[in-house]
Amino acid sequence: MTYDLFIADKTYSSWSLRGWLMFENFGIPAKTHEVGLYSGTFAQDMSPLAPARQVPVMRTPEGEVVGETLAMAETLHERHPEAGLWPADPAARMRARWLASEMHAGFTALRSACPMNLARAWQGFQPSQAVLNDLARLETIWADAFARFGGDGPWLFGRYSLADVFFAPVAGRVAGYGLPVGPQAAAYVAAHLADPAFRRWRAEGLAQPYVEHPDYMLDLPHGDWPGPA
Repeated sequence: MTYDLFIADKTYSSWSLRGWLMFENFGIPAKTHEVGLYSGTFAQDMSPLAPARQVPVMRTPEGEVVGETLAMAETLHERHPEAGLWPADPAARMRARWLASEMHAGFTALRSACPMNLARAWQGFQPSQAVLNDLARLETIWADAFARFGGDGPWLFGRYSLADVFFAPVAGRVAGYGLPVGPQAAAYVAAHLADPAFRRWRAEGLAQPYVEHPDYMLDLPHGDWPGPA
């Protein structure tokens, strides 16, 4: 049972990273197809997936097309209950769904000011108060999840779950822009950067020949990536 997963550029597309991790970190087979987001073929590549208009999009082995990461997450959970995509404990599962949904719909200041760019680690970035407010909210909900459900592991609910999938691109933003977070949040970010799947995604993105998109560039110096290569 192999799915088809349609994604965009691995260096820039935060939503595509979420979609890919849903398969990669839970052992669900998928064949990945990259659409031409910046090459001019996006509309053509997406036409067989109508009415989907954004990536990621998945196509089930039966041919059903499912867009939007929350819908993809719930569909995979229904179809693969043995994979443990959501926490097994009901209270933890409620909270994990809440956090994933808040990430899906919120944190617009952080997203706008700090678009994901896994090729760069910027130096000297000065976050606005709105971005700092988003970071404070992240630290609050992460700390509460760790305190109630995290146990001794590096993930929000003990075992890696879909909640962690939804926050993986945020870890890339915190790392890449050198955003100020406390020790617990920094350790959570480091866990994402060290995740073998995250590292593979980033390495495959860096291996692709591409011209850096101006929307993702800043007039700032950059240094070494703060996590493992």
